[in-house]
Amino acid sequence: MSWETILFLLLGAMAGGFINGLSGTGTALFALGFYLVVLDPVRAVAIVALMSVLAGLQGLWIVRAEIFAQPRRLLRFMLPGLAGVPLGVLLLDVIDASTLRLVIATLLIIYGGYFGFRAALPAFSRPTPVIDSGIGFTGGVLGGAASVSGAIPAMWLSIRPWTKSETRAVLQPYNVAILSTTVCLLLFKGAFDRTALNALLITIPSGLIAAQIGIMVFRMLSDTAFRRLLILLTLLMGIGILISEVT
Repeated sequence: MSWETILFLLLGAMAGGFINGLSGTGTALFALGFYLVVLDPVRAVAIVALMSVLAGLQGLWIVRAEIFAQPRRLLRFMLPGLAGVPLGVLLLDVIDASTLRLVIATLLIIYGGYFGFRAALPAFSRPTPVIDSGIGFTGGVLGGAASVSGAIPAMWLSIRPWTKSETRAVLQPYNVAILSTTVCLLLFKGAFDRTALNALLITIPSGLIAAQIGIMVFRMLSDTAFRRLLILLTLLMGIGILISEVT
């Protein structure tokens, strides 16, 4: 393994790990570009997915109290999301995943650009169990069809006036569950070969350390600052998806 390969693996792991520790999502957005320089797409996606799960497990620990305090809220998102993943995979045969990703990117950019720089953040406080389940299901379908499972849930959660820990108690385990399914599917496809395993020896320790740094910063954020961070992250997600499709 060359020094160039090691460098890009380290940079991707640190960038992805930090943003996952900070926000509970966005690993692929910040890590995949580095990995694709030195790895083929299948191995790069496999490593990003596994690193997202491993970093996410650390994030779950810091919001465990909020998860156990409202398990039904989490399950409203997670169970429909898991059900939506295989449907999304089936839809790959009848839809254009590239066009779908462009539509999602446009939506995220409009939303993140409009609300990200406003003085007053949007707030939707009343309970919406049916909408929550629909958002979770949609995220699962989009994850299976276009690998963007976290985009719509992150956008929806960013307008809920919950504490940062309550928001993360939904977003983090949701992403871990969806991406764990992705890891299993990629494992059966043989994505974790010797090359991928060698890369993981570099990315796992550096990514986990970076995630801890991100968690430290998360603890220092106010609830409002975290909501604004999540909205701006949707903007970055949209830009990242758009660039990846155009190029």
